[in-house]
Amino acid sequence: MSLAEQRAFFKSIRERTFVPVYYVHGEDDFLKDEAVRQLVAAVVDPATRDFNLEVRRGGEIDPGTLASLLDTPPMMAERRMVVLRDVAALKKDARGALDRYLARPAAETVLALVTSGAEGKSDKKLEAAAGISVCFDCLSDDRVPKWIEHQVSELGATIDERAVTLLHEAVGNDLPALTAELDKLVSYAAGKPIDERAVAAIVGVRNGETIGDLLDAVLDRDASRALALLPQVLEQPKTSAVTVTMALATQFIAVAWARALRDRGTPMGQMYNELFALLKENSRAYTARSWGDAVKSWTRGVERWTTGQLDQAMALLLTTDAALKESRLSSEEQAMATLILSLCGLASRPARSAA
Repeated sequence: MSLAEQRAFFKSIRERTFVPVYYVHGEDDFLKDEAVRQLVAAVVDPATRDFNLEVRRGGEIDPGTLASLLDTPPMMAERRMVVLRDVAALKKDARGALDRYLARPAAETVLALVTSGAEGKSDKKLEAAAGISVCFDCLSDDRVPKWIEHQVSELGATIDERAVTLLHEAVGNDLPALTAELDKLVSYAAGKPIDERAVAAIVGVRNGETIGDLLDAVLDRDASRALALLPQVLEQPKTSAVTVTMALATQFIAVAWARALRDRGTPMGQMYNELFALLKENSRAYTARSWGDAVKSWTRGVERWTTGQLDQAMALLLTTDAALKESRLSSEEQAMATLILSLCGLASRPARSAA
């Protein structure tokens, strides 16, 4: 549903068909801030911005001031805009003033009501009152590559698919960090397509040395390769022993789920689609790479691991997770090396295929 909302929101910006009230909510403050920035740029004439743009916070505004801001007509322009951030923090009397305004909003004023990520569930009354209500939740792993491509296009550059994959695995889903790296990459590429070599030069990670490569090595029980990759992966941006453990846990839970399907007779040819459907139902799962790459790897792993081995793997991950949360742990890298050796050392007897 949020994708349809976002299309309607950006269509109103492109076509300059503004509604009197926008309600911008969801968990990702970066995406919300960028959306509001684009809305302001479209609505407000830069020449009269000082007169026709007001940005306030809900917890800092009284009902009289709010009413005055909303009732003020535009000056030397067609429209005026008011951005009210942290709208859930409005005091009772200020919220009353807002509700009265929303019953009959001014046609020449565009009001953007914006939540902060910590405000929890959206306000149903504000959703109903808004001409356009749009939700920006955190991007799942399957949407980040498309977001990267879009951002590069907005910067007037191009990026190849392998570079997108490498950048995503190196930086993860941290959109501010990705934005900073993309700015540097576009400058570095100097008009040429951004490729893997550019990502390696700017971000400091090469193909074959990503967290995805580490996850594959563990699933293949290739301990020597996994241990060689570990220090390189842990040095990468936004990567830690905790995030690697989270990614391993997601991987083994998915493979265990698929193993159970296989044992009940699900054909291997159907496994890719089953795993992809699982991710769609659990879009917050941390895969540390694109869904397509993750599912391909998990599908290969199904018949390499028995249910018993997967149970042991989950027990090892739980123990490591608890150890990483202990402040007395002397070396996170050593804890991860022990985990990798233990996982790769589980009996490698092939799993029995379903009849």
